[in-house]
Amino acid sequence: MSNRNTRSDPIAMLEDQPVQNVKGGSTEPVPSDLALVEVAFKGNRRARYGNTLGLAVEVGEHVIVEAERGIDLGRVVRYGDQIPRDPLRVDAFNDERRKIVRCATEEDVLNRVEQRAKEDDAFLDFQRRICARRLAMKPVDVEWQFDGKKVRFYFTAEHRVDFRALVRDLAGVHRTRIELRQIGVRDEARRLGGLAPCGRPLCCTTFLTDFAPITSQIARDQNLSLNPSKLSGLCGRLKCCLRFEHTFYQEMSSRFPRLGLEVIYGGQQAHVTKHDYLHEKVVLQLDSGERVSLTPDDVKSLPDSDGGLPLVQDESP
Repeated sequence: MSNRNTRSDPIAMLEDQPVQNVKGGSTEPVPSDLALVEVAFKGNRRARYGNTLGLAVEVGEHVIVEAERGIDLGRVVRYGDQIPRDPLRVDAFNDERRKIVRCATEEDVLNRVEQRAKEDDAFLDFQRRICARRLAMKPVDVEWQFDGKKVRFYFTAEHRVDFRALVRDLAGVHRTRIELRQIGVRDEARRLGGLAPCGRPLCCTTFLTDFAPITSQIARDQNLSLNPSKLSGLCGRLKCCLRFEHTFYQEMSSRFPRLGLEVIYGGQQAHVTKHDYLHEKVVLQLDSGERVSLTPDDVKSLPDSDGGLPLVQDESP
């Protein structure tokens, strides 16, 4: 996982991005699909807001939004039909309680950039105080609310930690509302960012919005070797791509003959040894030792070892 000073956050790290799309609060008529807007903050934290003022916001533009006991600054990432509807989340489109206050000005964005330096200093102080108190927790990040009325300190820990004394220390230094939030290692990877083993930015920092459960059975369904070093992401957990690619492998599996199926090919007995889902090929091992690649449909047309047509799928549900 990349460290805090070198991580790349394509949405919210203002220091690495030019000030752009800054408006003074246009109130021109806008399409109805702008009524709900998704806004990203530092560390890929996202929330949805109602655009009740009808502001002509654009993707990539900074906006000022309502926050708990104040206001915050974020960047528009999606709106309207671009925001996925989650049927499992009953209140998915009831976020209009929180509003966009106005479009951010250039001064707002520059102030936010300066605030990043303040967060770096707060993070170093956070580290020192954890070490001084010998607390079993790992500091991850610090995020100030734009109006300065609240600061969040993110950390990971294997067990619950009594940090009440630490909160009092931090409150005495920063003179504002303090929130210590324990997060998991997958959330840590999302906040810090980095490059995955495939060479691309982490899925959780680019398009994934929720962390679905991932099990070793998913890897088995994809005929992957259960090697932890191969299956683990930067967070140390099973890679998220195993989950969102699983549906594809399930669909392909239903079209392929089962492994071990014995058939007759070219007058020789053969059996299925491998599935190549990406190329839609089935590998047959002949008794002579030769290997042959066929399509699933070609294998379906071959007789089994007893002379009848092979069973492509088990009949049991």
